[in-house]
Amino acid sequence: MVPFLTAENVLAAVSPERAVEAVREGFIAYAKGEWTMPPKIYVAAYPNGDFRAMPAIGAGHATLKWVTSFPVNLERGLPTVKAIVLVSDAETGMPVAVLEGSALTALRTGAAAVLAAETLGRRKAKTVAVIGAGVNGKATARTFLARGREVMIWDLDSERARAAAEELGATVAADREEALAADIVATVTPAYEPLISESFLRPGQHVSLMGADGPGKCEIDPREIARTHVFCDEWAQASHAGELQHSVREHLVKREQVTQLGDVLAGLAPGRANGKEITTFDSTGLAIQDLALALAVLEQVGELENVLELPL
Repeated sequence: MVPFLTAENVLAAVSPERAVEAVREGFIAYAKGEWTMPPKIYVAAYPNGDFRAMPAIGAGHATLKWVTSFPVNLERGLPTVKAIVLVSDAETGMPVAVLEGSALTALRTGAAAVLAAETLGRRKAKTVAVIGAGVNGKATARTFLARGREVMIWDLDSERARAAAEELGATVAADREEALAADIVATVTPAYEPLISESFLRPGQHVSLMGADGPGKCEIDPREIARTHVFCDEWAQASHAGELQHSVREHLVKREQVTQLGDVLAGLAPGRANGKEITTFDSTGLAIQDLALALAVLEQVGELENVLELPL
């Protein structure tokens, strides 16, 4: 019998604080070559959305996440993102567990946004804003709050922003401009048009760009990201399907200008140079992050209640 871990199980097993540390461990293991992952595979179902297959292997386990991104589902009252994660023993190939992947995705998205902000933001940064109050936006705000930060939230849907703020104990930004003026900003939207225009960001700001994870998505003007110190989760993925796809296509940013976050965390590359520098982090979501979170969940399986079992 193989355990099937529901969203409730996943969230009970891993706190936002533990998620940050697990994702940190995953980034470092990947940067050191201890964990590996093939490129993310996209299966288009446009114009409605797409499917993604995300495999990874490390720490004696292999994982595969099958995840959807269907923004049109908002109009249908359905989740934009649904996912399932399969975990196998890397020595025998035998199944170890099946996890509900949407909760795992939200946890690691929030963790990556906050980890990047803590690593790349300036030390005296005070104000924090999250743009987007969907599932992953709320997870990001929740993680910042768990790390002792005060957070303001903004969303195109003001009612959704207010509901998220009330649920989490955050505040609501008066408008998008107030949110984008924060010392640390995390954008967690499905936008295809820039939220951040050219020459908008001011010295010392950090922005975790979490929304652009597929062809055409865009949260910042390509010329604006080009004038910042750019970091990403993984160059090949970010330059083809992340925020960087636009600036790379327009020859505004080259490979040598971009640093992978894992290299900074592993001490293989420098991070922020000074307090006046503007830093940006392009996150596309990595399979090694899913692996790291899945392992963290499995550590707690024996402590969880109401775990289902499958005859696999």
